[in-house]
Amino acid sequence: MEEIEKNDYNLNISRYVSTVAEEETVNLADVKKNLDEIEDAISKAKTKHNQFLKELGWPELP
Repeated sequence: MEEIEKNDYNLNISRYVSTVAEEETVNLADVKKNLDEIEDAISKAKTKHNQFLKELGWPELP
């Protein structure tokens, strides 16, 4: 009751209860591992693609 009096009898819910959603915790080690796996897949696909381009006599991707 004291808190309500202190807030001039303002009964706005947001004054007494936080409505902010809690932020999601991000595991950076997992994110890095995932990015490394993606980079590896890209590198392998690029190598394979360049083999096809070489067979066709076309310039390879950098």
